[in-house]
Amino acid sequence: MTVLAEPFDCGIPGVVLEPGDHVCAMYYGPAERDDVLLPFLRAGLREGNKCLCLIDGVEPSELLTRVMDGADAAPYVTSKQLEIDRATSACLSSGAFSTEHMMAYLEQTIGSATARGAYPVARAASEMSWVLPRPHDSRAVVEYESELNRFAPRLPQVLMCLYDLELFGGGMVLDLLKTHPTVLVRATFMDNPHYLTPQEFAAGRS
Repeated sequence: MTVLAEPFDCGIPGVVLEPGDHVCAMYYGPAERDDVLLPFLRAGLREGNKCLCLIDGVEPSELLTRVMDGADAAPYVTSKQLEIDRATSACLSSGAFSTEHMMAYLEQTIGSATARGAYPVARAASEMSWVLPRPHDSRAVVEYESELNRFAPRLPQVLMCLYDLELFGGGMVLDLLKTHPTVLVRATFMDNPHYLTPQEFAAGRS
């Protein structure tokens, strides 16, 4: 099933997203990450969206404090409208990275939240730096990113993958450009001319 596209303000000035979008957010350092991530999550809470964030570059409790900016977090945390967890906990819960596991995790977390109509849209942001100490998983991660392009339109969701260009080398960045239809670089949003569909990407890897 492909969801109906209804554009909405993602919280970043000048950037409008649609359910089904899969975005690669590239930035330099934690401050630029927060310039993208915090408005994205705050706008989601304000609009009544389900918000999921997987992150390792900052403690989840510290990120929660930054997102709320003095507001009471309890209602959002108790209702699970806002979930912040370590990326390693979600991505490596089975001990090794698995595309199938991650798809099942997203299906459960996002699909169950939106299926009941409690949340019209889900926003999920995932920081990917966990893969850096695990170079043997880098190929699987890039293939997972490609498969997300089949998954993203199935639910009313926006998926944002976070990559710090101070940490990731050029070789992996080139593959990431092939697996994301849209790119957000230093809060500049653009369609990606290097994008390959999952079928095209798989053919090029074989």
